[in-house]
Amino acid sequence: MHIPKKIKLDTAQQQLQLSYANGETYQLPAEFLRVHSPSAEVQGHGHPILQHGKEFVRLTKVEAAGNYALKLTFDDGHDSGLYTWSYLHQLGKNQAQMWADYLELLAQAGKFRDPNQSTVKLMGL
Repeated sequence: MHIPKKIKLDTAQQQLQLSYANGETYQLPAEFLRVHSPSAEVQGHGHPILQHGKEFVRLTKVEAAGNYALKLTFDDGHDSGLYTWSYLHQLGKNQAQMWADYLELLAQAGKFRDPNQSTVKLMGL
């Protein structure tokens, strides 16, 4: 099991920093963590629900959930879903590909990261 030896919430950069005994380190942005939440609200019981408009979401709280996970609270009110050590490590290891896949899904759905941009602009309107 990949348990971080150090966990830090960088409020200025809005990212969760994880450091491991083997030297691995990951910086997971709040938006990335929010759109990849392990909660049923996001994962949809096996049918993920595309999250959009989360570009400016902020992490407000990080707390331990027993000895196996973190509970993250975001300023949009989302605070369900436990980020297990294994899931956090997976997010760190696969961050680049998961982010690229997410951006592609947004584009295909005509959705945006920016919460102020709710629909695709047609013909410059």
